[in-house]
Amino acid sequence: MNRHGCISRLRIRRVGALPLGRVMTAKPARSPKGGVSLATVARETGVSVATVSRIVNGKSGRASPDTIARVEQAIVRLGYRPNPVGRALKRRASRVVAMLAPNLDNPAMAAIAVSTEAALRDAGYVMILCDTHDRADLQDDYLRAMRDQFVAGYVMVSAVASAGLADALSRGDPMVFVARRNPLGGGAHVGIDNRKAGADAADHLLARGIHRPAVLMATQNASSTAERAEGFVKRLVARGVPEGDIRQASAPGLSHIEIGYAAAKSLEESFGWPDGALCVSDMIAYGAYRRATEAGIAIPERCTLVGIDGNAINHWIAPWLTSIRIPYESFGRHIVAQLASAWGGNAVADVDVAHEPLPAVPGTGPSHLRHPAPPLTPSAIWPALAKPSTAQPGCRATLARQKQLYVQSLRSHLPGDGTCALTPPFQSFTIPN
Repeated sequence: MNRHGCISRLRIRRVGALPLGRVMTAKPARSPKGGVSLATVARETGVSVATVSRIVNGKSGRASPDTIARVEQAIVRLGYRPNPVGRALKRRASRVVAMLAPNLDNPAMAAIAVSTEAALRDAGYVMILCDTHDRADLQDDYLRAMRDQFVAGYVMVSAVASAGLADALSRGDPMVFVARRNPLGGGAHVGIDNRKAGADAADHLLARGIHRPAVLMATQNASSTAERAEGFVKRLVARGVPEGDIRQASAPGLSHIEIGYAAAKSLEESFGWPDGALCVSDMIAYGAYRRATEAGIAIPERCTLVGIDGNAINHWIAPWLTSIRIPYESFGRHIVAQLASAWGGNAVADVDVAHEPLPAVPGTGPSHLRHPAPPLTPSAIWPALAKPSTAQPGCRATLARQKQLYVQSLRSHLPGDGTCALTPPFQSFTIPN
């Protein structure tokens, strides 16, 4: 203000033109908590950045107790957090693990992710989740991006063969393969004995008296689902079912629910609906059920579907499905253990987590599973039920009519060639007078 009561033009210019940096220098501004750096802490405490760095890393050196206390108080007050990327660059270490998984809309994939994230968190690690959509190019993009982040290791769920995967393996990057085995061979793996799961499904259907079941799967079968189908077929053949009688239907695509629908439709058009079928995943079973509903096939009354996954949502949306449950909630600890072995330079292993057995079929037992009944035609079944020649004369006409109705009813529930089987101990019954 000059002596005439006016504001000095020079003063206005000096204040208005003062650079922002000079204002901040005159009175240091507090950075947001997420942006506080070592330099900010050093300015607040009047010590060098090197001194603050040593104290942050637990190496106080010649710093006095008073200096250490001031720095620690400033760290708390300012909300300083070490930069994990910067520390990784310096130490070539990280507390971040990347999981690459396909089709996260699949409940099985989500269950594996939840289990692994919890186990990593308990071990002091953070997990980054990437959806590869079962595409080799996306898988390679994520492998490159995660390498730039200096992740400590990779959890490869249902990986596919790709150039980037080959490069990562050649570098010796810590990796654990989950569900599917390493498509390029070798490496740590966490999964189940898929062949045994398929064999258990075969035993279950045979125990229910279904001697000509089918199997629904993807055309581009992954190692895990291919092993399930293989175990299923081999067990049926070992139990006396001709391999040519085991109907197999598949469909292309990446979505298992769409594959299940298309494979069931193909089976229906080629062979008709079976009395039972293995669906190599629960999602394939969901698709098959949709097609069965459209075709007027009652599940499970007309056709028993057996899946492999045991998704938690089955209780709510698929009570009709019999499914072999895989305890995905236990996968996480095995995955972390395999990563720890790789980080420590120790040998990794192939871990098969035990799946849960299906409940026993009422009225069956080990003896029935060991001795399947031979296939019989409807005309051969009737004498086993009641022989008109041994019945009283007045009952023969009634028995003949009952036989006719029985065979007609039986044929309506059988495949085109009219074959079926009796399961022990059911052999005969007596028709009262």
